[in-house]
Amino acid sequence: MTLKFEFLHPADQLVQIMDRIYKNGMTTTSGGNLSILDENGDIWITPSGIDKGTLTRSDICCVKQNGAITGQHKPSVELPFHASVYSKRSDISAVLHAHSPALVAFSVARVLPDINLVANARRTLGAITMADYAVPGSKILGDNISEKFEQGFNVVVLENHGVVIGASSLFEAYKMFETLESIASLEINARKLGKVKPLSESDINLSLKNSRLAMDDFVPNGHSSEECAARRDMINLIRRSYRQKLFGSTQGTYSMRLSADSFLVTPYGVDRAYMDESDLVLIKHGMKELGKMPSRAVNLLKVIYENHPEINSVLAANPPHAMAFAVTDFIFDPRTIPESYILLREPKRVPYSTLYLEPETVSGMLSKKTPVLICENNNILATGDSLLTAFDRLEVMEATAHSILLARDICELVRISDEEIKEINKVFAL
Repeated sequence: MTLKFEFLHPADQLVQIMDRIYKNGMTTTSGGNLSILDENGDIWITPSGIDKGTLTRSDICCVKQNGAITGQHKPSVELPFHASVYSKRSDISAVLHAHSPALVAFSVARVLPDINLVANARRTLGAITMADYAVPGSKILGDNISEKFEQGFNVVVLENHGVVIGASSLFEAYKMFETLESIASLEINARKLGKVKPLSESDINLSLKNSRLAMDDFVPNGHSSEECAARRDMINLIRRSYRQKLFGSTQGTYSMRLSADSFLVTPYGVDRAYMDESDLVLIKHGMKELGKMPSRAVNLLKVIYENHPEINSVLAANPPHAMAFAVTDFIFDPRTIPESYILLREPKRVPYSTLYLEPETVSGMLSKKTPVLICENNNILATGDSLLTAFDRLEVMEATAHSILLARDICELVRISDEEIKEINKVFAL
C-alpha cells in the first residue's frame, strides 16, 4: 500500500521529504529546512550545513522543550522561526522552508503568484501572503514570519528568500509547497504567451460544488489477469509521470478500460510517488470498489468510455508548459514537427464550466482528429486506444508546448505549412 507518513518516526519523515524536495530540484545542497513538532513538544529539525542530498535519520536534530539539543549536528540556523510559528499556532505540527526556483523568482520580484489559475491550487493553499525581508536566522525574520502565521496564513512567501509553509503534517506541508511551486512555474510560462486568465470566485465555487462524489460500492469477486496486468502497467506510468513532473503528488488522473463495462482509475488524494497496484480503484457498472475513493473525474471518464469504444485510456494531468495554454488565450498549434502533429492532430479547448457541467459535450469533442483536449484552468486530457498511446500523447503535448515557449524566445515561429500537412496526412494515412 501507499507509504503512510503518519507511521514514520519524525526523523524518517524529514529525511523522506527533504530527499524528495532535493531530487525534484526544489532546493540546493545547503538550502532549505524542515521541522516537525511531536506530541511531547519536541522539535525535530534538519541540521545546519549538511548536504541535503545525503541526509540520513542520524543527521536529524531534536530540540527538547527545555532547549536541550540531541544529535550529532547543530540544528538549522532557521530554528528560531520554526519555534516561533509553533508557539503562535497550536494547529501546526510541521514547518517547511525552501528556495525553489519559481518561488524564488516571485520572492525576488516581491510579487505573489496567482493561486487562482487552477481551482485545485486555491483549495490546497488557501490565502497566501508575503513577509518583509530580514537576515536569515534573525529574530526579526522570525517575528516577520510568525506574525503572518498568527494572522491565519499557512503559506508565507519571504522577500528575497523563498517560502515558509506550516501544516498539520509534513506531507501536507510538502503537498502545499509542491502545489505553490507548480502554480508559480505555470504563471511564469503563461506570461510568455500573453495575458494570464485566473478563475473568478464563481468558477472556483463551481469546482468546489462539483467536487462531491456519490457512488455505490461493490466488493470485487477476485481480480482477473487482465485487471492485474492493467494495474501493473498503470502504476509504472504513474510513477514515471510523477518523476517527469507531468503531475504532482496528489494531482493527475490515469484511467484504463477493462472488459465487462469496467475501468481502473487513480484514487483521490493518494500520493502518486508511492502509489501501488492495490491503490487503484476498480469501477464496474457505475459502482466503485468498496473502501476506495476514485478521482473526481470518474463520471466524465464513464461518459467517455460509454461513447467512444475506440478509446481505451484517458489521462488528465497538469504539465507545466502545456497548462500555460490552458490559462491564456494563446492557441496551441502542434504543427511544429511531424511527430507532434501526427500524435496530437487538432487539440480543442474546453471552456472551464463545460468540463464540470456538460460531460456529454466534452465527450463529443473527442474524435480521431481530436484525441487531446485543453481544459481551461483545469488540465490536459489525453486519450488513446491504449494506455501507452494516451501517455505518449500527454508527453508529446508537454514537449511540444515546451518547445513553443522556448522558440518564442528565439524568434517568430515557423509552422509546418498546409501543403506539408497534406503530405503528412497522405503518407501516414491520417
